[in-house]
Amino acid sequence: MLQRCLNPKQNKRLPQRWFEPFYLQGDVSHCLFSLCYRLTLLYSTALFISTEAFDQACLSKIEGKNWTQVVNLMWCSWPVSVLCCGLLSFVWLFVLKLPDEEVVPHYGWGVVSFALATIITVLARPHFIVGQAHLFVKLRVLSVGLSELTKCLTIVFLVIYFPNLGLISFSIGQVVHGITYTLFYYLTFYWYLNDKSKPKDFVFQRPRDFFPQKPKDKKYLNDYMVSLAGSFYKQSLLKQFLTEGKKYVMTIFNVFSFGDQGIYDVINNLGSMVPRFIFLPLEESGRLFFSQSLMRGKSCRDQPKDSVDLASRVLQSLLRVVMLLGMLILVFGYAYSFLALDWYGGEVLSAGTGPTLLRWYCLYVLILAINGITECFYFAAMSQEQINQYNQKMVLFSIGFLGASLLFTHQFESVGFILANCVNMCIRIAHSVYFIHKYFERTTYRPLLGLIPSKSLLLSLAVSLVITVISETTICCDAGILYRLLHVGIGGVCFLSVIGVILLTEADLISFVKEHLLYHKSSEPLKGE
Repeated sequence: MLQRCLNPKQNKRLPQRWFEPFYLQGDVSHCLFSLCYRLTLLYSTALFISTEAFDQACLSKIEGKNWTQVVNLMWCSWPVSVLCCGLLSFVWLFVLKLPDEEVVPHYGWGVVSFALATIITVLARPHFIVGQAHLFVKLRVLSVGLSELTKCLTIVFLVIYFPNLGLISFSIGQVVHGITYTLFYYLTFYWYLNDKSKPKDFVFQRPRDFFPQKPKDKKYLNDYMVSLAGSFYKQSLLKQFLTEGKKYVMTIFNVFSFGDQGIYDVINNLGSMVPRFIFLPLEESGRLFFSQSLMRGKSCRDQPKDSVDLASRVLQSLLRVVMLLGMLILVFGYAYSFLALDWYGGEVLSAGTGPTLLRWYCLYVLILAINGITECFYFAAMSQEQINQYNQKMVLFSIGFLGASLLFTHQFESVGFILANCVNMCIRIAHSVYFIHKYFERTTYRPLLGLIPSKSLLLSLAVSLVITVISETTICCDAGILYRLLHVGIGGVCFLSVIGVILLTEADLISFVKEHLLYHKSSEPLKGE
């Protein structure tokens, strides 16, 4: 279906496997995957650069915060998005290597549409920030889910009934995604503010309050928040490069052909499912919690004791959660990467470097998860002076990452991207861990203990790794479907055994989750559980 959407001229029959409805074959299809990756990179880059710095500044806990000034500052992100999308569209159309028009028509439409979708999405950013600050969790989940659903339905409809549109169908779907997302926020808050049962002390009382206006007896913008946003803006540019660095290296330097990029993109998309759906929500929730709990720039001893106590427990618990999940992925991903790729894409993915890439990606997922939690605390607690100092260090990180990417890809090909990212993330983790250690140094709190697993857990993981690797090499995967199912069954038994060890040894973590994450439902209709 995706092949028909992107390239109606290359409308070959696809293998009919229930588990690979969007799987493509051949160099042309790999080129199409790479093109989708490039357009998505345009969208994510423009959205991140346009909003990240403003989000960080507006969600920070500062004295004398005025919500009218917050909204005014958030609306500054919209002209920034227009400028950013214009510059990136020029680069994507006139600087980067273009795909063959005969193979992938309407590429220009795709670039313009993804830029337009970004601009439309940013229109809802003031509403998004108010929802985040007041913990309207369900609102965010519904907005993302509904916009993604309408995008998929739009693409499916256009591909089935208008197959000759080609890439335009995919582009229209992205624009519909942005419109749906923005309209949902506007309509939801319009209904909420007109609901008589809403809290009387809610920061806004009418829809007009979500738009720029002059606050009473105050300046149009808060000088400290503007300065804070400027500091975060420098950091966001470098953070985006370090986070999406491998994509930029592939896109700008053309170290691989479009076909090789397509193979890597498939592995990257599969490997990043867990970070996107599990670790990213944890990181964003942690960042919001720490930003609202701790006064920025103040030492641990100058914070309210209750806030520090809860922040320390939350940090330790989050570190323990991502450590456990990451280690499970690393251990069981090693022995089941080949089988997963073979079931998903056949020999095209499993016969080459695909399994090796996915195994290394499992290690990267563990490192990425730890970095996300340590940095969300670091960014919430550090002062503006520390932000500026960190920006200078990020420049060195960026230069080192670029050099490592080019060196490692020359030596290890596509695996080099993953190795370079692992090295980069380890350096950033070390920096954040050092800050956390100094922050709690003269207190009784030790949140970094969340990174140290128990001996029983390490032993169970080591035994599971040995058993599953032996099972893969002796039973799976060339002896038929029954032996493959036996290999899966062995892994299932090992997995349940490790889970049992976790339940027995992580009583404090389980108690904390029950106490703070599984509490009673809120009475406010937009807030999550």
